[in-house]
Amino acid sequence: MRIIGIIGAMDEEVNRLKEEMEDVEIESVASMDFYKGSFNGVPLVVVRSGIGKVNAALCTQILIDRYKIDLVINTGIAGSLRNEIDIADIVLSTDAIQHDMDATGFGYKVGVIPRMEESVFKADMDLVNLAKKACNKVLPDCGVHMGRVLSGDQFISDSKKKDWLINTFDGYCTEMEGAAIAQAAYLNNIPFLIIRAISDKADNSAQMAYSEFEALAIDNTVTLLKELIKQIN
Repeated sequence: MRIIGIIGAMDEEVNRLKEEMEDVEIESVASMDFYKGSFNGVPLVVVRSGIGKVNAALCTQILIDRYKIDLVINTGIAGSLRNEIDIADIVLSTDAIQHDMDATGFGYKVGVIPRMEESVFKADMDLVNLAKKACNKVLPDCGVHMGRVLSGDQFISDSKKKDWLINTFDGYCTEMEGAAIAQAAYLNNIPFLIIRAISDKADNSAQMAYSEFEALAIDNTVTLLKELIKQIN
């Protein structure tokens, strides 16, 4: 069986899954608690990375080097960048890019990482399709969308910034970790998938909506993730 690494940015995103794991061993590495065990017989390592791209990338590399994971799934919440993507809907990454990578002063387009062959990191489409199937099964009333995830060390709550992200990158949602995990997975040739439940519209209403809908969005990601784990192996 393949070993699945699961990364959430916040405790709320991973606690419920950890509670249902069996034969759990806990190890602290780089101030992160890694929960190694199984769920329905499937080997897992579940960890809260902390918020932001540096935490997320470091966490991914530890999972790969120390726990020998075969694939990585990043779950969490995000702001919608499209009118048709509503609060509590699910976005599954087709690819991911860092919207705050800016080397335009050296002649690169915004989002391009200098001296790397790739700056847009493609998700594993087998995982994407399995996740879509799982979502349709366990969250039939929830919209599910497949598209680009944008990541940056910024909470987007400004309509002008949102419009810039849409026009520049054609993203489906925006958050703070996924593309860093995707880059680490790409560099190590590890399949990845980002799952995001929408908590807000990434505009001037974002802070209020986030507080109100965070719990619902997390409920949806956990429900989807548990079904997806069963299907992967």
